[in-house]
This record gives sequence, C-alpha cells and structure tokens, in this order.
Amino acid sequence: MADLMQAIGVSKALIGMVHVGALPGAPQHRSSVTELAQQAVVEARLLADAGFDAVIVENMHDVPYAHGGHGPEITAAMTRVAVAVRESVAIPMGIQVLSGGEREALAVAHAAGGSFIRCENFVYAHVADEGLLTKACAGDLLRYRRVIGAEGLSVCCDLKKKHASHAITADLSIGEAAHAAEFFGADAMIVSGGFTGGAVDRGDVREVKAATSRPVLVGSGVTAETAAGLLEVADALIVGSAIKANGHWSQPVDGLRAKELVGRARSG
Repeated sequence: MADLMQAIGVSKALIGMVHVGALPGAPQHRSSVTELAQQAVVEARLLADAGFDAVIVENMHDVPYAHGGHGPEITAAMTRVAVAVRESVAIPMGIQVLSGGEREALAVAHAAGGSFIRCENFVYAHVADEGLLTKACAGDLLRYRRVIGAEGLSVCCDLKKKHASHAITADLSIGEAAHAAEFFGADAMIVSGGFTGGAVDRGDVREVKAATSRPVLVGSGVTAETAAGLLEVADALIVGSAIKANGHWSQPVDGLRAKELVGRARSG
C-alpha cells in the first residue's frame, strides 16, 4: 500500500493542476508536443513557486473525452510532458489521463518519476458524460501496477465522481463507497462537487474521513476563501479553476492567484 502523504512529504497538502493543452488526435489539438511540454513546465514552476506541495499533470483539454482505449500517441505525449515537468520542479507529481486512462496514467507516472495517479472509476459503475461506465477498474489496475513494478505509486480514487450521475448506486452512501474503495486497495480517497469548479459538501468529506483510514482529498471547488476551512476537514486539496486566469479551468495558471490561495490556506 503506497503512502500518498509520505510521498508528498507534508500533511495538509495543496496540489495544483497542470492542465496540458489538447494532445495529438484530440479535437482541439493545435500545438506541438514540444510546445505543450513547454507550457506545462511554465505552469508547474508557477505552482511550485507559489508554494504548492505537489502537481497533477492532466489532459483536461482533450474534450470531449473518449472513455478508455487511448492510443499510443496519448501515452507518448503525456510521458513527454510529464518528464519535462518532473525535471523542472522538485515537488511530487501525479498523473491523470481522461477518461478511464488509469493504466496509461500509471505507466506515464512510472516512467516519468511520478508519485501518484488520480483514478475516477476505481469502484462501482456510474453514468458519466461519456456514457455508461459499467466496469470498475480496481482489480485490473492494481494487478497492472504489480506487473510493471509500480507499487510505490499511490492510486487516488474518486468517490461518486464529478460530471456523473450516481443513480445506479444511490442506495450507497459516500461513506460506504469509501469503505469499498479501501477494501479494494485505494491509497487515498477524493471527494468532489458535481462538476469542475463545483464546491464540495463538507459533510461528505467528514463522512469519508470517518469511514476510511486512508487520506481524504477534496477534488473540486477549492477557492482562496474556502481553502483554510477545507484543510481543517481534509488531508489535501486539489486546486484547478481557482488558480487559473479569470478563475476558469481552461485558462493558464495565474501566479498571483496561486500565491494568494496558498497564503490564505496556510494562514487560516
């Protein structure tokens, strides 16, 4: 069982998002892989300089997402970007490949010197933007982690993930979902709001904290105003929209907004 907080090196961690530009093959792809890597390095350095404890490199600009079955061009490009980020900052790095790209993320993180991945469909089925996601990945993913010798990488698991309906599992509380995820070997739990930038329910965070011994992360909706309070109930915060220009996820990281959020989170 990989220890996420030990890998990050601090308790009450702040994790900043590096949203890589659209990769080859994605509808909005415009920039070369070299240019994508260069921009990711700029943003990762801004986050490190602002005081973030870790970063996640994610292909969020690849909308609309195709679930699973990602081509080798995605893994190759993400590895190129991740290696550039890893060589540019000293803080730990995580990887997420959307959508359903947890195996690819694990391979990228393993090759590029990452510390963890984010996985959206670890346990239970649900209905997402991409359609019906019928297969939870825990069994296959953790076997794959063992096969490639990547047991040192933490798997951070979304519970009742954002951008999805959970009517299929409506009879299960989020605490019960956390219990199942821990039983299946998740290294950390992520609690989010309903969509990107959506505020999390603090009651959900408290319920998950009471249901699991694993670290609990807030996965959406963190702002400069709410960060300190959320750190009182969670072990770490993943921050995206609030540290971008104009507070929108699709914009570049704004160094001043990032520093303000870190300052307010730590002083609260």
